[in-house]
Amino acid sequence: MSADSPILRQPTERDLQQSNMAQYQHWLEAQGHGRFRDYQALHHWSVSQIETFWESIWDYTGVIASRRHSRVLGARHMPEAEWFPGARLNFAENLLREALHGDAAKPAVTAVSESRPRRQLSYGALCGEVGKLQGFLLAQGLGPGDRVAGIVGNTPEALIAMLATASIGAIWSSASPDFGVNGILDRFGQIEPKFLIAGNGYRYNGKPFVRLDQLRELQRQMPTIESVVMISDLPDVAIPQEPKLIRWEDALAAGQGHRLHFERLPFDHPLCILYSSGTTGVPKCLVHGAGGTLLQHSKELILHADIGPSDVFFYFTTTGWMMWNWLASGLLTGAELILFDGSPSYPDLNILWALVERERITHFGTSAKFLGSCRNAGLKPSQAHDLDRLRVIFSTGSPLLPEDFDYVYQAIKPEVLLGSISGGTDIVSCFVGACPILPVRRGEIQCKMLGMDVKAFAADGTEVVGEPGELVCTQPTPSMPVRFWNDPAMTRYRKAYFETYPGVWAQGDYITFYPHGGSTIHGRSDATLNPGGVRIGTAEIYRPVETMPEIADCLVVGQPWRGDVRVILLVVLNEGHTLSDALRDRIRQRIRARASPRHVPAKIVQLDEIPYTRNGKKVELAVVKLLRGEKIANREALANPGALDKIATIEELFQ
Repeated sequence: MSADSPILRQPTERDLQQSNMAQYQHWLEAQGHGRFRDYQALHHWSVSQIETFWESIWDYTGVIASRRHSRVLGARHMPEAEWFPGARLNFAENLLREALHGDAAKPAVTAVSESRPRRQLSYGALCGEVGKLQGFLLAQGLGPGDRVAGIVGNTPEALIAMLATASIGAIWSSASPDFGVNGILDRFGQIEPKFLIAGNGYRYNGKPFVRLDQLRELQRQMPTIESVVMISDLPDVAIPQEPKLIRWEDALAAGQGHRLHFERLPFDHPLCILYSSGTTGVPKCLVHGAGGTLLQHSKELILHADIGPSDVFFYFTTTGWMMWNWLASGLLTGAELILFDGSPSYPDLNILWALVERERITHFGTSAKFLGSCRNAGLKPSQAHDLDRLRVIFSTGSPLLPEDFDYVYQAIKPEVLLGSISGGTDIVSCFVGACPILPVRRGEIQCKMLGMDVKAFAADGTEVVGEPGELVCTQPTPSMPVRFWNDPAMTRYRKAYFETYPGVWAQGDYITFYPHGGSTIHGRSDATLNPGGVRIGTAEIYRPVETMPEIADCLVVGQPWRGDVRVILLVVLNEGHTLSDALRDRIRQRIRARASPRHVPAKIVQLDEIPYTRNGKKVELAVVKLLRGEKIANREALANPGALDKIATIEELFQ
């Protein structure tokens, strides 16, 4: 894409005058920070006056704190940057501000599940449940810095548990219940939790999965767990009476009458631990601070996402993906959250669009894969459902194809703001993303996020514009991890982000920034293809292939071969199609015409399924390792590890 990319949506008069971003801009001008001719000028100010900018976010979004900071930024160099020294706050208190200082009777959470009836909680009721669980956890001896681990679905209990944990100053960490024992041990085994909160099972695609035996094994292998609080996610499966096990309802009953209070702690006090995907090794444990997460999410959800108290916010996610943390933070806007626990395609792909209609969703978050699947299936949500209140669609997880931009505006809603966003678990937020006062261009992410000094670097560390480069951030941001767990010298932290360009954060994405401010991500830079020494982003091959009517899914990797790299394309076909020589030729011709001869794969091989992580991301790097003859050590991070086994048996890939 480029400056010639067609504009699919222009901001409305409401966007330009009444959106939260517009109101913030007016507020800045009233505060004496000058007039900004456009968003790019505003962004330039936000990174050239970085301390003033982040203090303005603190003030504009109304951070609740018992003590204000002595200065915005102490040490400036990464990774030891020190944000808001002297401040004292609590993350949960800030998320529950509507209950504490607003309308406690308004809906906070509506939960929809495959296994349980629809449930709704007001802000006041949510606050009450948090108080009860806090009382129970305190009586059990939980204190600041202790870890609470959750093996939980996207349910109210997960949200309540996170808020109760944060209210005490303890550290929350979660995984989705479909993880195997080894996958959970790879994560929680490193952080040694004191309490475990878990469901007795889950239902997905209409099928129940009981987890009692797995939970007993986890208790056996994690001796630090003092107690397990168990949720009846499968109401028909009885919770056993066992030592160290207490039913969720009994835990809340034990905390009945406790008065909720909030432990106000330093800005960088640990809030949660998230994990890298772990597809090529043991996951990294990323410790995120309470203040940094709060400020970053406040900026993104209020300003960039334009979410307010009258909105209804949904994101399809599991508790093992950072987008769950993003969704949970939606409470700070005063909006209603829609929690969905189940399959996005059961009984069919219309399930989520029906949810938009039924719950009157204004902000709908999903993955690029889901939108591509809807396009591939020929769904026309605008014809089948009333999407009148829908204002914003978010997409993340992988680059969104230009054809899927077309699909959204043609088949879903012409007026909607399509916000393709990208960041990572690494910063539990976004580097580039959406903006209500900017146009949406076909195939492009709208902007650099405010306060994020991001650029594309060539291999020699010089900035490039209009051509692909490594996505870097040249100044610190509050939501960068405060540290990795068990990495006191920050050795692994530095290696992960600062080894390529010393003093500069390298995200690991391959991106092009355009002069007008938009961008296109080409895929992971460590998955970049190099046939004949020419650097190619994987997205450049996905785009022409995934839009062919014969193709249901595909994965492209580079395989070291005879002193060079050859491109391997693995395809899953739609029903009724076979991978004939004629289809192979059409695929190659399409790639050659829409990309270049360098992009044409040396091998095109059919699979039954593409391997994915549990967060819905293609596992390119694991396949690359497999094709090099290396062993895949951490299969528990995969949703379908059997797909790797099948790839390993295809002789053609090793000839």
